[in-house]
Amino acid sequence: MTDSMIAKYGDTRLPRYTSYPTAPQFSNAIGAAEYSSWIAKIGGGTVSLYLHIPFCRSMCWYCGCHTTITERDAPIADYLAVLRTEIAMVSKQSDARLDVREIHFGGGTPTIIRPDEFLALMALIRTRYAVHPRANVSVEIDPRTLTAEMAAALGEGGVTRASLGVQSFDPVVQKAINRIQSEDTTAHCVEDLRRNGINGINFDLIYGLPHQTVASCRQTAQVAIAMRPDRFAVFGYAHIPTFKKHQRLIDESALPDAQARHAQAEAIADVLTSAGYIRIGLDHFALPEDELARSAGQGRLRRNFQGYTTDNCDALLGFGASAIGRLHDGYVQNEVPPGLYARKVMAGDLPTVKGYRLTPEDRLRAEVIERLMCDFAVDLAAISVRHGFPADLLIRSNTGLQLMAADGFIALDGEKVRLDSAYRFLVRTVAATFDSYLHESRRTFSKAA
Repeated sequence: MTDSMIAKYGDTRLPRYTSYPTAPQFSNAIGAAEYSSWIAKIGGGTVSLYLHIPFCRSMCWYCGCHTTITERDAPIADYLAVLRTEIAMVSKQSDARLDVREIHFGGGTPTIIRPDEFLALMALIRTRYAVHPRANVSVEIDPRTLTAEMAAALGEGGVTRASLGVQSFDPVVQKAINRIQSEDTTAHCVEDLRRNGINGINFDLIYGLPHQTVASCRQTAQVAIAMRPDRFAVFGYAHIPTFKKHQRLIDESALPDAQARHAQAEAIADVLTSAGYIRIGLDHFALPEDELARSAGQGRLRRNFQGYTTDNCDALLGFGASAIGRLHDGYVQNEVPPGLYARKVMAGDLPTVKGYRLTPEDRLRAEVIERLMCDFAVDLAAISVRHGFPADLLIRSNTGLQLMAADGFIALDGEKVRLDSAYRFLVRTVAATFDSYLHESRRTFSKAA
């Protein structure tokens, strides 16, 4: 039955649901004025900070991130000056020093900046915000470019978790995606981080890459677990050459189909779970003692722009070009091109150019989708009533959900929905039935029937 469900639903392109509504719903009706007023309302709540560093030394052809390739340090230094200005500017939108519990550096390659620049950035954040002594500070790392000096600076700056891009150890796949990274390079990076007190280690793996096979996926996972990271994130490659032109350098004829992608994902999952990792959500794995695993077991798992997380802060402030923030009132996003972002900030303006104001029904649907993505089960009635809506609002006339129940991979018990664990790869398909903005989804389900 799994093969038939892959054939029926597997090629449907759906959001990752790291937010709801998703970014295509953002509009320029929300700008700097709204963002400023929303920050002022945070009050005594807890806050996460996301800092985007949009630079890399070379382009990985599979990449879907907002990044710029530079061999020079000057553009990076100029950008950091603007970023520091934005941090100071945003901090002034609140009367109090906001209580920061989570800080995440993403990219691009955040560790492309110099060690002293990173330490200066952390010092500025601690000056402008009330960073909790036990705040989680995480950074994304390209093991190919991490220096011993930078690893030491990360430890000195208070980094608690590092996320390493691995993707695949297969040399054929690495050549096909323009990312040559040896096992020794990765292992050396892990050793440097742990030597500097950074013991929270994540590995990112990707399946669905050109020339990838089930065997090579298993081999990559086996090599990776020998380094014993605490967590894995295992993503499916999204081929979108229309939007990411560098992906046109990938040989489409070498990409696996939906059936092969599923087999690769399950092969990696089998290796990781056999080694003692707990399978979490759609695509994460963690050791049993890791906080992510404990949160999942206790129903406290959350989902945000970084994927599955233990972050339960009341607001997220995004800094840098393209960065997205989430506040009680809605979402905001900065200018995407670094040049336009810099011009706004240096003119004294918040660089917010679009966003979305949440409605009461959006909050309801967002919680339903998050619980589905995290728990593979949801009590629609309980959540609906808590948000002030009729218990059957989200299930009546939901033809997509009824079709899935008929197909046998979800169970409906009144207003309770549960996804069969064997079909967790279809959780986004189930979540999409509650997405009121994804107009094409119901037509897709009808055609599939």
